[in-house]
Amino acid sequence: MNRPSLTLSSDVPETNTEAAQDTPSMRLDKDKPAGSKDNGRDSSDDLLDLKGKVESRLLSMWNNVKFGWTVKLKTSFSKESPVWLLGRCYHRKLSPTGSLESSTEIGTEATAQQPIEQIYGEGIEGFKSDFISKIWMTYRREFPTMSGSTFTTDCGWGCMLRSGQMMLAQALVCHFLGRSWRWSPEKPIQNAREFQEDCLHRMIIKWFGDKSSVNSPLSIHHMVRLGETLGKKPGDWYGPASVAHCLKAVMTAASKENYEFDNLEVYVAQDSTIYIQDVYSCCRLPNGGWKSLILLVPVKLGTDKLNSIYGPCLTSLLTLDFCIGIIGGRPKHSLYFIGYQDDRLIHLDPHYCQEMIDVWQPNFSLQTFHCRSPRKMPLSKMDPSCCVGFYLATQHDFETFVNIITSFLIPQGVSANFEYPIFTLHNGSQSSVMDPPNIRYSIYETEQNWVTPNTHDSDTDFESEEFVLV
Repeated sequence: MNRPSLTLSSDVPETNTEAAQDTPSMRLDKDKPAGSKDNGRDSSDDLLDLKGKVESRLLSMWNNVKFGWTVKLKTSFSKESPVWLLGRCYHRKLSPTGSLESSTEIGTEATAQQPIEQIYGEGIEGFKSDFISKIWMTYRREFPTMSGSTFTTDCGWGCMLRSGQMMLAQALVCHFLGRSWRWSPEKPIQNAREFQEDCLHRMIIKWFGDKSSVNSPLSIHHMVRLGETLGKKPGDWYGPASVAHCLKAVMTAASKENYEFDNLEVYVAQDSTIYIQDVYSCCRLPNGGWKSLILLVPVKLGTDKLNSIYGPCLTSLLTLDFCIGIIGGRPKHSLYFIGYQDDRLIHLDPHYCQEMIDVWQPNFSLQTFHCRSPRKMPLSKMDPSCCVGFYLATQHDFETFVNIITSFLIPQGVSANFEYPIFTLHNGSQSSVMDPPNIRYSIYETEQNWVTPNTHDSDTDFESEEFVLV
């Protein structure tokens, strides 16, 4: 996970080397008669081949520069306020009292290999361990070409798909390993339980491998192919709602080939409404059993920017143990939000271009799939279009969710006569509703900030900052 160099010098010799390797074959063509048509044709083919290789190398160099670095900004991580991470609370006050001078930084660069500096106290140590254990999906380069396209990288357009992959990966971790599972990169496997957990950890990552393969049914290749049913082409932008429907499609397809998904169901709320009877129909098994539920709720909480009254609602959802995060971000810059402190959202950022990892090799490296540096963004900068995710393992969990969630959805201080919850629950089935709820925004409207044509991804995240304990 070494960060690519910020200088171009290391890449330039590779480009020249490729050109030099192609040149001898072109010289050999000079031995043919000058008037040979084959000679002209072969030379033309060689020049086109050389041109393609040079363009590919230049594009790779540009991606390394544009997507291979982040601005290092240190900011305070308050020791007075709790830090929430997907239903778990961590507090600096649980650590021994220390001076400001003895404060240590939680993370250095996003892909640093060196061990993290010791952070005293169970509170922050627990946060660090929990954060590092989250699976991190980023841009990748030099993966097999996507079907129907020439793309060998998702740099510049795949950030929302990667954010969706991260939320789905978190749901799968909860399903197969449990919310309390932790990854310890420096700790060797010591017993059978840890060996089994390592196998499950690797299995989940393999499912997202960057390749069109039945062994990686949740890959970006499969997501893009299934996205065509939503009217998307390779290289197109996705909004949070489109990604939610794409995740459902890719999980439905994966369940046909992978028995591990037999007891998992994905439900996407329609028009910001969860139809309870439809969930029962999806999750209840003929034998009386119950499928675990991944519940995705696309919403829009404002017009051009987030309506500030919804800010406390969003952060309160992140305090729920069954929340698996929020995909959204800033306009043209998708992020995966997993926690918060005060008025700043903690997130994982997919805007870092890394080489494809061959996850089908034994003991492949896990380092590039985990981020060591917590980053945050002001809640006020969040785009109003987002998708909230929940993982509900049992029928009891779902019924508990139904009973308590409403109190988290209505902004405080809003008159009871003018309630505008983040989303709603309906006891019936969508097919039996004669007049659907009066939802203010449709799925297509929620996409507008993400799919405006002729715009480029805002990848250099000047709004994101790293934590320093103070």
